[in-house]
Amino acid sequence: MSLNLGWIKPEEYSFNSLLLMERFQLGYALGREKPEFRQALGIALGGNPTVAWYIKHRCPEYAATVDKLVASAPKVVSADQLRQAEIYILASMEDFVIYTTPHKMVMGCDFIRGWDSQRLFDLAGFEGKTVLDIGAGSGRLTFAVAEKAAMVYAVEPVGTLREFMRDEIARLGIDNIRVTDGFVMALPFPDATFDIVMSGHVVGDHIDEELAEIERVTKPGGWMLNVPGDSEFDIGPWEELTARGFEEIHYVGSFGKDVHIHRKRK
Repeated sequence: MSLNLGWIKPEEYSFNSLLLMERFQLGYALGREKPEFRQALGIALGGNPTVAWYIKHRCPEYAATVDKLVASAPKVVSADQLRQAEIYILASMEDFVIYTTPHKMVMGCDFIRGWDSQRLFDLAGFEGKTVLDIGAGSGRLTFAVAEKAAMVYAVEPVGTLREFMRDEIARLGIDNIRVTDGFVMALPFPDATFDIVMSGHVVGDHIDEELAEIERVTKPGGWMLNVPGDSEFDIGPWEELTARGFEEIHYVGSFGKDVHIHRKRK
């Protein structure tokens, strides 16, 4: 977190945005050790007891941490000091905060705003295939592929994003997308289910375990794709994937920056 992605204007968001976050997202925040972050979080939670209560009950393993942060914060802060602490936290968690407003992601996130779906279609043939999109987000890859595939399953662990996709599916009258909860290292599907398994910004934290699970649900002869969208920053070569047998494909994206995407056949 605190990636300076420029996806949101934090001053436009309420600190109550944390009430829409998942347990794993809040856990990332509570586990941060940066002193400036913890001080600001203590001030913000002290000034927002409802948010503090929610986090303590949503993440009971961090209840004592919340109490400690609030207790260590200054006892008296001005309204301006409180708001500045809130903005600092919101800015530091901007990748999670924007997920509370999925309708803003199309213009807020460069990887969606600059995306050309043809980059995905050049990697594999999707016609008539059964496809899995892991960490589907607001549906950048899912909705593109649904125009060609027989069925698309979108796995997404953030509830606000799942709801957004389901609302879009209903609004557009799409009948070949199914949305479900799940994480990349514990996909809720049997072995060898999908012709194509794709993701955009998921793999990397535990790469061997993640790729093993992706390969598990891919059919023999099927494709595994890593397709980040175009960025306002260079997306450089990824040796961790090429060392594990992925083909790396380079192009210059819509922002004039280098982009590297990857595929591998099982």
